[in-house]
Amino acid sequence: MFYFNVYALIGLIIMVAALLLTRRWKDNKRVLLLLFNLGFLLVFNYKLFFFYLAYTLLNYGLYRMLCAVQKARAVWFVTWIVLNIALVSLVRFIEYGWWQHPIADFLVTLGLIYNVLKVIDALYFAYFFGPKGRIPALDYFNFILFIPTFTSGPILKFREFIADCQKPYQVNATQVEDSVKRIILGLFKAVVLVVWMQTIFDHVLSGELYFYHSLFLFAWFYLFIYVNFSGYSDIAIGFGRLFGYQVPENFKKPFLSPSLTQFWRNWHASLGDWFRDHIFMFFSRKAPSKPTAAALSLLIMTLIGLWHGYTWPYFLYGVYHGIIMACENLFGWTLVNKKKVSKWYYAFRCSLTQVLVGFSVIVYTNDMTTILKIFRGLLSFPSF
Repeated sequence: MFYFNVYALIGLIIMVAALLLTRRWKDNKRVLLLLFNLGFLLVFNYKLFFFYLAYTLLNYGLYRMLCAVQKARAVWFVTWIVLNIALVSLVRFIEYGWWQHPIADFLVTLGLIYNVLKVIDALYFAYFFGPKGRIPALDYFNFILFIPTFTSGPILKFREFIADCQKPYQVNATQVEDSVKRIILGLFKAVVLVVWMQTIFDHVLSGELYFYHSLFLFAWFYLFIYVNFSGYSDIAIGFGRLFGYQVPENFKKPFLSPSLTQFWRNWHASLGDWFRDHIFMFFSRKAPSKPTAAALSLLIMTLIGLWHGYTWPYFLYGVYHGIIMACENLFGWTLVNKKKVSKWYYAFRCSLTQVLVGFSVIVYTNDMTTILKIFRGLLSFPSF
C-alpha cells in the first residue's frame, strides 16, 4: 500500500502544495495530476509504470473506438469487457501459481482489480453516449491512474470524475482542514489501530480455541476489517479532495444496516454501487419482479465474491451473501423503515445482519487453515 511508504506520503503532500500554489492556472489539476500519476508510478516501480502505461493506452484506444464505431456496437462492447476480465483472470492464475510464464515476471499489476472496474465503467459510458462520450486522453489517464484510490478504492465513477475535471481547482481553508483531519484519522486507523488489533487477533488465534474464543475472533476480525479498510478509504477521500476531486464515501454506518441488502449499500458502498449500476440496472432497466431481483442479487454477490479472489472461500462467501439477499428480495425484507417499526424490531434486524456478516468476513484472512481452525473452535467446549 502506498500509504505505508513515508516517501509516498511526502509525494502526495508535495502534489497538494503544488496544486494550491498554482490554483490560478486553469488546468493545473488536470496537467499536474497526470504528471504526478505517471511520475509516482515510475518512481514506485518502473515495471508497474510501463504495465499501466500500456494498459491505459490500449483501453483508451478501445474506448475511443467504441465511441466512434456504428456497426455491431454491442459486440465490440462485450468483447472489450471480456478481454479486460480475461486479463484479470490471467493475473489471478499467475498469483495462485496455476500458470507459469516468463512474461509473468514483468506483470506488476498492483491495483488491477480496482482499475478494471473503472475501465469497464468508461466502456459503458462510451457505449451509451457514442461520439458525445469522447474525452481527452489526459482525463482518461487521470481517471484510471488516480493515485489516491489506485490500490484500495473507493471506486471512482467515470461520469463524476470527468465532471470534476471540467471544474477549476477550488479548495478553501475549511476543506483543507477537513481533509487533513480525515487523512490523520485514516492513518491512525490503518497504522496504529490495525497493528494493535492484529496483535490481539494473532495472540488469541495462536492458542487452543474454544467456542468463546472463536466467537471473539469472528467479532474482532470483523471490526479489524472495518477499521483497516475504512482507514484506507479515509486517506483516499482526504487526498482526493485536496487534489480537487470528489471521492465517494465507502462506508455509510454499515453497522446500522437492518438487512444484508442495505448492508451492501453501506459497506464498501462504491463496490456495491458499481455492480448494481453495471449488472442489476443493465439486465433490469425497469423495476424488477421479486424473482428477478432475487436471481440478480445472487449473481451479483457471487461475482463480488470472485472479484475478491478465485478461491472456494471467496466463492462461497459470495454465494452465502447472495442467497440471503435473494431471500430478502423474495420475502420483501430488503428494506426496513425505521420510522414505521418499533425500536426493538429495528435493533433486532440490525443485530441479526451483523451476526450474518460477522460469520462470513473471516474469509478475508485469505488463509484456509485459519478459517477452519476458527470454525472448529465453535464446536469445542472446555472441560469442567
